[in-house]
Amino acid sequence: MNLTQFQQKVSSADKPIVVDFWAPWCMPCKAIAPVIEELAVTYDGKVKFTKLNVDDNPMTASSYGVRGIPTIIFYKNGQVVDQVVGAVPKAEIEKTISKSL
Repeated sequence: MNLTQFQQKVSSADKPIVVDFWAPWCMPCKAIAPVIEELAVTYDGKVKFTKLNVDDNPMTASSYGVRGIPTIIFYKNGQVVDQVVGAVPKAEIEKTISKSL
């Protein structure tokens, strides 16, 4: 997904969006993936979840200041409202989602 497509997806969303910036070789990304999947089920209908492979989309990741992965960026009304970097506990991600709602 190129930068323009990504920006359109984020700006046209009718719900907050959680984007997991990751890469297949990233062990912390693999560790946090089940947590993200679990949260996607928990917040189904309230929040959209998506993943963006930074290896396949380096320009998109760099335009949002992603310097380390995993980086989870929270968008509301097309704007970045928060972000979490690293394989953080589930409770920290949930707290950030709650602030975005």
